[in-house]
Amino acid sequence: MSIRLAERPASRQPSDNQGLAARWRRPGRQRPNLLGGLGALVWLAIVGVPLYALLVATVQRSENYTAEGPLTPPSDPTLDNYARAIENGVLQFVLNTAIVTVAVVAIVLVLASMTGFAVVRSRTRWTSGVFRMFLLGLAIPSQAVIIPVYLIIIEMDLYDTLTAIVLPTAAFALPVCVLILVGSMRDISEELYEAMALDGAGSVRTFLQLVVPLSKSGLSTIGVYAALQAWNGFLFPLILTQSPETRLITMGLFEFQGEYRVDVPGLLAAVVLATIPLFLVYLFARRSLVRGMMGVGGK
Repeated sequence: MSIRLAERPASRQPSDNQGLAARWRRPGRQRPNLLGGLGALVWLAIVGVPLYALLVATVQRSENYTAEGPLTPPSDPTLDNYARAIENGVLQFVLNTAIVTVAVVAIVLVLASMTGFAVVRSRTRWTSGVFRMFLLGLAIPSQAVIIPVYLIIIEMDLYDTLTAIVLPTAAFALPVCVLILVGSMRDISEELYEAMALDGAGSVRTFLQLVVPLSKSGLSTIGVYAALQAWNGFLFPLILTQSPETRLITMGLFEFQGEYRVDVPGLLAAVVLATIPLFLVYLFARRSLVRGMMGVGGK
């Protein structure tokens, strides 16, 4: 007696075209974006060529820089430009700028965090009016009020001091910083506030133990922003200071400019020395900066 086995249906084999399409759809094997790669190369050239010219000029002699041009590789590299920049007081200018920057960042972090917490948690007309006043500061440029600021600094007997630069710089950085922190603090869940209230926490404890730890991205963002405003500030150091002892790096760069000539290699060497501290700060805070800027709008 013969037993007939049931024939299994033959499995369908994908065609060659389907297999090729499946291989292209696999992760890690995507079709190369030639146009995007070309655009990236163009952008790299746009950014890289000025940086190359900057670094090359700092190791060229002044007479060679004038004769050979900014893009020619140095035939006789030297570090005399950096030594001359240090002799002209660049380190003192950087130290003054660092003091101003740290003071501005500290003031902005304290005032902006407390203001943002009050705006988010207190829904009164008073706090809404304060928030609108800070937003109004976004529309007022510092150039428009430099004369009143100068007169106020004179009346406070702060002219030609580092404090004269710290106070207005922090004041003009606060509107943007408050806006960023308000958007960051609004992302904190309401249930967390209720849990802190059930635990018997007051406003101060809630602010220190809940809001501040969960707003690190926003705090890092406003810290970097305030540091950039203080480090690159030019108008307030120009108007509110005079003596070399209170000179910041933006004003100290004029030491490399004479009556009839400009020491370009020495000037660029001073620029490189002044950029290193700020670059290091950005290098360590770049991730928090990006996350904080993504939360500016809130929920």
